[in-house]
Amino acid sequence: MDGEKQPLLPVETHTRLRESTSSKSWSLLRFSLVVASLLLLSAWNVALGRQVPQLSTQNVDGGDIQKYWAQYRPYTPMAEYAPPPKGCEVKQVSFAPHLPLQRHGARYPTADDPPDFKQAIAKMQRADEFKDPRLNFLRNHSYFLGADDLVPLGAEQSFEAGMVAFSRYSSLVSGENLPFVRASGSERVVDSAMNWTAGFAVASRYKYLPSLSVVISEKSNDTLQNAMCPNVGSESKYLKTWRSVFLPNTTARLNAAAPGADLNDEDAFKLMALCPLETVALGVDLPKSDFCALFGEEEWEGFEYYGDLQKYYRTGYGQELGPVQGVGYLNELLARLMGKPVRDNTQTNHTLDSSPETFPLGRSVYADFSHENTMIAIYSAMGLFKQDKDLDPTALADEHGRTWIASRMVPFSARMVVEKLQCAKGKGRGLVKKEWVRVLVNDALQPLEFCGKGNGLCTLKKFVKSQSYARHDGKGDWDKCFG
Repeated sequence: MDGEKQPLLPVETHTRLRESTSSKSWSLLRFSLVVASLLLLSAWNVALGRQVPQLSTQNVDGGDIQKYWAQYRPYTPMAEYAPPPKGCEVKQVSFAPHLPLQRHGARYPTADDPPDFKQAIAKMQRADEFKDPRLNFLRNHSYFLGADDLVPLGAEQSFEAGMVAFSRYSSLVSGENLPFVRASGSERVVDSAMNWTAGFAVASRYKYLPSLSVVISEKSNDTLQNAMCPNVGSESKYLKTWRSVFLPNTTARLNAAAPGADLNDEDAFKLMALCPLETVALGVDLPKSDFCALFGEEEWEGFEYYGDLQKYYRTGYGQELGPVQGVGYLNELLARLMGKPVRDNTQTNHTLDSSPETFPLGRSVYADFSHENTMIAIYSAMGLFKQDKDLDPTALADEHGRTWIASRMVPFSARMVVEKLQCAKGKGRGLVKKEWVRVLVNDALQPLEFCGKGNGLCTLKKFVKSQSYARHDGKGDWDKCFG
């Protein structure tokens, strides 16, 4: 169909609520080339049992700096996946977007960023001289990043996530019970969802061909997008405070190495951000960005903390109306876990959620694709990653015991997986089966101390009970979004 992005693989006909997307010919060609390369790479890896290589990101001191890239970090599992306890089996899985809930893969900068990046580069290029040889690359450097779209690595991340999902949960799938896949309407989110379905299909050797079933417009009620709370506060004052703490020495050092550049702290920050953004754009087979070598480990620690603060005070616990933006999704999750209709008065789309075609119950695998700020709101509404005290924007918080670290929570292609388990105890007539819930974020099992013993297991009944904030529509916070 003219103007409509086609699925990566042949798929069964599903109800698909998608708006026609007009794209330039080059965008379609580029996307097709990425898909073709993914399929070839997948065939190669499946045949040889190889792992897709990880980015090499060493700073000037030889240390790994990727862990300091906050939300720009390429996907890395935070733990080895732990199978369910003995006597338990997975009966349902949600990716959020892996319920599975999953973030889109690595992307170019958002559309409003390029002018600032170009300005920072132009200032450096106006310098009278470079006193540090690491800056010499800037003499001939041109800004080459696009805007908003997935980079090839991002497409590969989502594709590989689909393959992992099949290998882990294939026992839940049949021809009549395929994964039900939704995506928020942003193009990069839709692309990520389609790549995930392609990876799932390839891993099954094309036995199962899931499709992207529902695309939710970001201009309407959408539980996969945090844009429906007009009274939400801003994180900008916290970020400005932290910039004034961790960047002045960096800015002074760069200005001393490039006399006449006259950088300010915001320029220095943009130059730092070009390191991860250029690196993921270059991909695994090319060198990392030259900007990476300009900064030391202590500066990168400050960069990570900037991302931690940004997420904490935008839709996390530090923002009064942040967690409530994850309530609608949680109520959808509870409906799936219990097999009951959605009960929600926040941002759910009632038209979609009331139809078995667009919100079916009784499926074994659900996959939803979203943005990182929405995932943060969902984590916070659920009660994950709760901190003893608010993050301090005037001093770097000690990582010891601190779980709120953006690079571990929402790297590119981040995923939250909610598993519904059935566990058996006893034998014969004394056999008792109970339903339990586990939550994994980037493969790390979450303790769920709010509904269990902190060992990562809660009975379904206690898990549902623990989500009173969501079940009561944010306990008045949703009304504050508009009052």
